[in-house]
Amino acid sequence: MTTSGWIQLLVFAALILVCTRPVGGYLFRVFETETPPLKSTLGAVERLLLRLVGVDPKKEQTWVQYAMALLAFSAFSMLVTYAMLRMQHGLPLNPQGFANVDPALAFNTAASFTTNTNWQSYSGEQVMSHLSQMAALAWHNFTSAAAGIGVALALSRGLARRPGPDGAKTLGNFWVDLIRAHVYVLIPASIITALIFVSQGVTQTFAGPQTVTTLEGLQQIIALGPVASQEAIKMLGTNGGGFFNANSAHPFENPTPFANLLQMFLIFIIPAGLTNTFGRMARDAREGWALFGAMSALFLIGALVCWGAEARPNAALAGLGVDQSMGNLEGKECRFGVAGSTLFATVTTDASCGAVNSMHDSFNPIGGLVPMLNIQLGELVFGGVGAGLYAMLIMAILTVFIAGLMVGRTPEYLGKKIEAREMKLAVLYTLIFPLIILAPAAWAAIDKGALASLNNGGPHGLSEILYAFTSAAGNNGSAFAGLNANTNFWNFSLGISMLAGRFFMLLPALALGGAMIGKKVVPQSLGTFPTTGALFSALLCAVILIVGALTFFPALALGPVVEALLAQSGKVF
Repeated sequence: MTTSGWIQLLVFAALILVCTRPVGGYLFRVFETETPPLKSTLGAVERLLLRLVGVDPKKEQTWVQYAMALLAFSAFSMLVTYAMLRMQHGLPLNPQGFANVDPALAFNTAASFTTNTNWQSYSGEQVMSHLSQMAALAWHNFTSAAAGIGVALALSRGLARRPGPDGAKTLGNFWVDLIRAHVYVLIPASIITALIFVSQGVTQTFAGPQTVTTLEGLQQIIALGPVASQEAIKMLGTNGGGFFNANSAHPFENPTPFANLLQMFLIFIIPAGLTNTFGRMARDAREGWALFGAMSALFLIGALVCWGAEARPNAALAGLGVDQSMGNLEGKECRFGVAGSTLFATVTTDASCGAVNSMHDSFNPIGGLVPMLNIQLGELVFGGVGAGLYAMLIMAILTVFIAGLMVGRTPEYLGKKIEAREMKLAVLYTLIFPLIILAPAAWAAIDKGALASLNNGGPHGLSEILYAFTSAAGNNGSAFAGLNANTNFWNFSLGISMLAGRFFMLLPALALGGAMIGKKVVPQSLGTFPTTGALFSALLCAVILIVGALTFFPALALGPVVEALLAQSGKVF
């Protein structure tokens, strides 16, 4: 574990810490005030779009109306994407002449990008035309991220708002949140970021693949395309779908160490900023910092464990005469090394991003366990854009309730009592997630057709199956990469898992916001459990880890844990 690696980790953590407050303040102005930034210019665009879609920005929605609008928009956009992929060959901007996408793969891809998962059962440069990359896929990178931000804001309003004199129980307006997220946040930031990526060497062109002569005198086809524009929102919206199959290990997607650092920064910055936005909505910045502290602690623990595991030699290479003094370099981009690769792996799986600059399938058993467990905790360690905040808030409500039972304190959060209905919704949220991971993984583990797609047997093969469904249900999109997922079984099963992992988790979060919005705020007393200090952050971390361990440890014990024990005894799968 080198000095340069420590510097990289500390610089990255410091950048996120320093930028959290200003980004949170900007987001608060955009979504919760009447004076958003650049109101005379961007505000004019917002008003035009709202007028075109016929939405009154002052008319808010109940949680049911908010959910119905979100579901309708997502269903329509998924159908449009499926149709575009099925008609790809006859559409413009297809210099490669790619054929229409197979129905099963088109369904999987449409479900993947609609749900902010961006799982890819294909090689982008060999299957998707430029138009498909930009219009069918990158479009979802914006809309799915904006929808996630909207749900986080809706739940935050339910927790933070005081009940109005007219008894209204509204959580905002989905269409307003969707448009504001695009106009004020995602599109401007993506334009600036894309230009920075171009300056670093990321390609941005409509040209087709180029044939070049290598130094050995052979012919090689190099794929090109509009990469920088997709790369910006891929990271900023915690999407993760790469233009190229190698994703952020490809030099046209991630050419320099600065670009690598910028990509990690973009993955975390909006989820981190939203914690500060929540603190402002709660009228107490310490509420947001308590959530930020818990997220940061879990992130640092995961990063250090993963880095430590990969700084060790790979048991599979023992006896082959390979110099492993620099750690396990198998599957890693040597430009970034072990430290840069493990930090990226931790960041991308803490958030529901899925971009990778190394192959997680080649990690040592414990190194591979960390990315998998990061997702299984619920994608709340900063998490996806919006998704991380509402997942963490639900865990905060569970923590308050458990703490109240332990010490006899009143279960309240932001002055609102946590009662039976809220706990049922919170528990439902925590139960849905493991169900849509473990049940299909168990099915795949005994299905001959599913097993035929594995490149490994034994515990590592089980890890590949478990990671695939974990990534799909967690809307992450990364993979162990030892699995050929482009079959009918995997395309349909993973596609269904993505849809369930997105929308079956959104609905309890919105319902919880609806349940909390009408509650009266009671003044704090000696019986109120404080939710603003380091003690609450530590307890929140403990609850998250205990819930995750109780749920997934038996499955992990059969996969990466067994593999680690076997590796110590000299047996490698």
